[in-house]
Amino acid sequence: MLKDIINNADEKMQKTINVLKKDLASMKAGRANPAMLDKIEAEYYGTMTPLNQLGSVSVPEPRILQIQPWDKAAIKAIEKAILKSDLGLNPSSDGVVIRLIIPELTEETRKNIVKTVRKTGEEAKIAIRAVRRDCNDKLKSLKKEADISEDDIKKTEEEIQKKTDNFVKEIDKILDVKEKEIMSI
Repeated sequence: MLKDIINNADEKMQKTINVLKKDLASMKAGRANPAMLDKIEAEYYGTMTPLNQLGSVSVPEPRILQIQPWDKAAIKAIEKAILKSDLGLNPSSDGVVIRLIIPELTEETRKNIVKTVRKTGEEAKIAIRAVRRDCNDKLKSLKKEADISEDDIKKTEEEIQKKTDNFVKEIDKILDVKEKEIMSI
């Protein structure tokens, strides 16, 4: 039973890390990255469809994203979705492919993106700590219900705390890498 609580905590904390990595990948850092388009959906025949399902996304040059729609009728919808997004990019189309030129980031823009990265990281840390709190609450209720020794409960709490500390350190490492990527010119 205690192992289940530990395994559950580990699984939830790892999911938090995965979500953080995905969120950070979608933030622009002055370089073209297909993950920037992951959250954008275009209306295609009345259905909101992710861009990566409407065509292939490639990076022909470090600062250019290229979208080649499988259906040429989707070009206008894709352009419209990109313009409506919060990326601030202007799509240019030649009727076959859509190109997005990623502009150089100013120092101020870089600092604002770093602030957003830190905020996202802090939200991930809060989620990790919430998992720890839930596990500790389960342990306290187990202490009352089941006949598990006080020592076993204490050891499990310590193990969950170690996992929490390790995942928080991992978040800090991920944030450092992303900040360096953003601040490098």
